[in-house]
Amino acid sequence: MNLKKKRLNLNVVLVEPNGPLNVGSIARLCSNFDVNELRIVSPKCDIFSLEAKKMALKGLRYIDNCKIFNSIEQAIFDCDLVIATCGRIDLSNDIECESPEDISKWISSFVEINNLGILFGREDRGLSNNELLFAHKILNIKTSQNYPSLNLSHAVSIILYELNKSSTNNVEKDLQVFDLASSKQIYESFKEIEEMLIKTGYLLEHTANSKISKFKKFLLKAKTSSHDINVLRGIVHQINWFLNNSKGK
Repeated sequence: MNLKKKRLNLNVVLVEPNGPLNVGSIARLCSNFDVNELRIVSPKCDIFSLEAKKMALKGLRYIDNCKIFNSIEQAIFDCDLVIATCGRIDLSNDIECESPEDISKWISSFVEINNLGILFGREDRGLSNNELLFAHKILNIKTSQNYPSLNLSHAVSIILYELNKSSTNNVEKDLQVFDLASSKQIYESFKEIEEMLIKTGYLLEHTANSKISKFKKFLLKAKTSSHDINVLRGIVHQINWFLNNSKGK
């Protein structure tokens, strides 16, 4: 079997971590699995503390070069593909979780993914349902129902191990070209869609978020391409333009 190694250009994104030991451990894991960047959204601890640096060992460069963001949007909007992690078991039925192994196999079906972001939530409460909608897919690590909670750094290690498998591909396989709409494209499109639907009276401002979330879930399930989202955005942009310029006529 003819195998080759491909680089995923992988970015680990931590949302509001509150434990410096976890941050240090994850920096070490980034070194173990050749992660491109460690990104942190609104840290709730001193990520540059001596504790964190001692845990990082050879991953110290990931702490020294860590990028800090004020929002998830800023942290992931240069990523072509975003995978979110979820440890909760109280999700609504319309949020689908997959195993790290299945997502790794799916990623390995593509010729190349230029920039992949893995989104990890807070130690105590993970990611909210709205935050999960920034991701193309959501993964969940199956654990004991009696004690389902995993330490953040342990979850990162399992997921990076599985994703590392996807970087080894059989060159004889028929691989797909990656062309899904990015999180940024989807986010910006739905801002315009929401504006349009409020203007037309289909949505009310106080309930808009809930309904727009359902539309986003539908779009993500449909595996919408960059071309398709641009067509949709063009239509919405033109309708918004018409609504803005037809007032008073």
